[in-house]
Amino acid sequence: MLPKRHLSHAQGYLGLGMVAEAAAELAQISGTDAETTEAVAVRLAVLHEQQNWPAVRELARELVQRDAADAAVWITLAYATRRADSLAAAEIILIKAEKDHPQEPTIQFNLGCYACQRGDLATARRRVARAIELEARFAALAATDPDLAPLRAADAAKDGRPAE
Repeated sequence: MLPKRHLSHAQGYLGLGMVAEAAAELAQISGTDAETTEAVAVRLAVLHEQQNWPAVRELARELVQRDAADAAVWITLAYATRRADSLAAAEIILIKAEKDHPQEPTIQFNLGCYACQRGDLATARRRVARAIELEARFAALAATDPDLAPLRAADAAKDGRPAE
């Protein structure tokens, strides 16, 4: 079977939540075909579903080197780095990404989450507000994201409301 068909099948399996089958299809692709950006991105998605954070981190790092203009790979790199290494390491990645992607709401939101987890509520509040300004859907996420619980608790206490 042609590599493009294996890749298409892998994407289809992923869409159905059939991660093992997607991985098996990817395993059928070899050589330079396995190193195309599209194949690496599908492999990254499989590893993400498998929660193999060190491997996701390495592939995302490779994709950032290939295309730093893609904000999504920076976000994936930070996500995996947080899980494989530390929040501090992930924050460094997004601060670097922010320079090229200042209007990316997910970067702002995640930096707000990181600041909140560090106890810097003023920065968290500012970054989350910026994310919401850029994309309104982040307001709903801010109301439920566990990383922002300290911020919500502080705001509730300030307003005289019971904490969640």
